[in-house]
Amino acid sequence: MSQGMGGFGGLKPLQIIGDGAQPDGEQPLAAPVGSPVTTPSEEGRTEAKVIIVGSGPAGLTAAIYAARANLEPIVLGGYEAGGQLMITSEVENFPGFPEGIQGPELMDRMRAQAARFGALVLDVDVERVDFSRRAFRLWAGGVEYSAQAVIVATGASAMWLGLENETRLRGRGVSACATCDGFFFRDRKVIVVGGGDTALEEALFLTKYASEVVIVHRRDQLRGSRIMQDRALAHPKIRFVWNSQVIDVLGDDHVTGVRLRDTVTGEERDEPTDGLFVAIGHRPNTDVFRDWLEVDSKGYLVVHGGTGTRVEGVFVAGDVHDHRYRQAVTAAGDGCRAAIDAERWLAEHGLAERATATAW
Repeated sequence: MSQGMGGFGGLKPLQIIGDGAQPDGEQPLAAPVGSPVTTPSEEGRTEAKVIIVGSGPAGLTAAIYAARANLEPIVLGGYEAGGQLMITSEVENFPGFPEGIQGPELMDRMRAQAARFGALVLDVDVERVDFSRRAFRLWAGGVEYSAQAVIVATGASAMWLGLENETRLRGRGVSACATCDGFFFRDRKVIVVGGGDTALEEALFLTKYASEVVIVHRRDQLRGSRIMQDRALAHPKIRFVWNSQVIDVLGDDHVTGVRLRDTVTGEERDEPTDGLFVAIGHRPNTDVFRDWLEVDSKGYLVVHGGTGTRVEGVFVAGDVHDHRYRQAVTAAGDGCRAAIDAERWLAEHGLAERATATAW
């Protein structure tokens, strides 16, 4: 009943364990709150009223709210903690930072804020879970955790081309989010890789800033919806390069071009550009939960009644279910909602005292 899980939005799989009262008579494991960088064995706490899986904006916001409601949450954040903002340079669209903020710094601040209120954040991957009964059980880093409620905030990982220089130049001209980074390419030429709705949406958005948008597609026809195809094909700023794939990203300190290979003739050539947007889709980090929670046709978790799931006491927040907005601020809002829903659910079932109106 378990599966391994890749990284969640920059993270990897986690585990969870629960809190005090065990309705089925099982004896829970004890666990206090600790430093954001300790390990489970060092801290000793393996059970909580609520466990949060994921340490991106959704998971850490949920941790802040749950901690302020005196739930002393455990956050299983993954070995590669922090979500996709850890590979984002300048963040200018998160409220409260008029001068912008580096993605890793924003996540460090959110993590410190969660720890300040009593959340225990652990950099471990969840390997498997058991949601068959409460306390829910999760295994991470070889340790079993338990909790009366769980918030899944494992995010979604952008799919990349798998090129060495693509990785090296991320945040220096290589991006997977036009909404996040398009502003930095005002009056510049950019390339978008892909042929589906994601690529077409990214390209159309980039026309607000870029002087030219080149869509590189490995086939000779698009896969996106007809209305999106028509818009992109008719746009004066968009040019298409068909039957081509990006085989290398050029540049030392920043992107200066890409190397293309014709998928029909095999011919290679260099195309200059100031930016490369990879828009070949996202993969939700749901593998470890698929035996227990409902997923849609694209693999994203399905929510019921706000942030709930088909398993009572398990809640969802952020990009692990949201494949429409995929923004740090919407993920954070989801984390807030999930934490409030979890606290209220715990209170209704006599597993936690209801927080006061000012606890939030």
